[in-house]
Amino acid sequence: MPLNALALRDATFAELLAATERTAVHLEMRDSYAVGDEADDYAAFLRTGIPNLDPGRSFWPQWMPLVREAVGRGVVMRRARIVSEPVTDYIRYEHAITPLNLEAGEQVRWLPRREASTIALPGNDFWLLDDTVVQFHHFTGTGDWAKDGRERTTDPAAAALCRTAFEKVWERAVPHAKYTP
Repeated sequence: MPLNALALRDATFAELLAATERTAVHLEMRDSYAVGDEADDYAAFLRTGIPNLDPGRSFWPQWMPLVREAVGRGVVMRRARIVSEPVTDYIRYEHAITPLNLEAGEQVRWLPRREASTIALPGNDFWLLDDTVVQFHHFTGTGDWAKDGRERTTDPAAAALCRTAFEKVWERAVPHAKYTP
């Protein structure tokens, strides 16, 4: 169901995903994030080197049902991550917890940054839903959500840029099971 401009602005991501019918793709391009809902698990990983793969912790109890519901009704969810090598501690952590993304139903691939040099990329991470709705993510320099942490648009040029960028990344990227950070 198409969303009008007001609904697009005010909808939660869960509502946007619920309105998605075919595809939801996410491109992540930072080497470090510092979002609050994973701070404790990340700190524990830095101390121990062991990821917390309990789906009842952190942000997973909210995320996993959203993904399962979307995938269950036929939405293909793909996530690609462009990473510098050698990887940062954060990327090691993110790789270690990715089995939860996979368990929920996402497909995940990794692209070494050196392989992305000839891809025209948007300036920010994004979600692209059904090739028409783009949600850009804005972060501070330290990796936490910026004050206005998201920007949404249905501008066809923005959607086309994101679609093309994601597909080029996806083609070159390594499936999670084959990528070693």
